[in-house]
Amino acid sequence: MNNKAAALHILVKTESEAQALKTKIEQGADFATLAKKHSTCPSKKQGGDLGEFKKGAMVKPFDQAVFAKDSDEKSVIGPVKTRFGYHLIRVLYTS
Repeated sequence: MNNKAAALHILVKTESEAQALKTKIEQGADFATLAKKHSTCPSKKQGGDLGEFKKGAMVKPFDQAVFAKDSDEKSVIGPVKTRFGYHLIRVLYTS
């Protein structure tokens, strides 16, 4: 059962901005570099690294996306809308 995860994320204000960044990542841009440049979250200093967190620690839509059974650790999830804005998420692992 997955109770813990580690993830990187990029938080932006609009869905269109999130989609444009996702396209860049899919074309080979570095996730952490884009996080440092574009994210509005303080985690941007660490390239969007949120470290390890427990299931239920994040806002519900974010949590559900990270712990979804089909989350592939190489793909970018999102845009995921929360009260903070739109997230792009790269899951590093769940355990």
